[in-house]
Amino acid sequence: MQAVKVFGKNNKHKVLLYALSTCGWCKRAKRFLNDNDVEYEYVDVDLCKMEDKKIIRQDIQNRGGILAYPTVIIDNNRLLTGPSPDKLREVLEL
Repeated sequence: MQAVKVFGKNNKHKVLLYALSTCGWCKRAKRFLNDNDVEYEYVDVDLCKMEDKKIIRQDIQNRGGILAYPTVIIDNNRLLTGPSPDKLREVLEL
């Protein structure tokens, strides 16, 4: 699985976004992160190979999440499913 790295000045937290390439909510999450110059990595799950999709599903479920997108993992220990801009702003300390 290949994550795409997006560089930004706000790099206090490690941010991983699991998204779908066609999902409007996922596009909004990416736009929010870009607009706030947050450094993050993302994976468009629907464009992954089947074995990578299984790994991603397991990763989300092992962290106590549900299979919904966008899923944001902050600092490898906090999972947010479909977070609002206000929640992202709070967690990322923007």
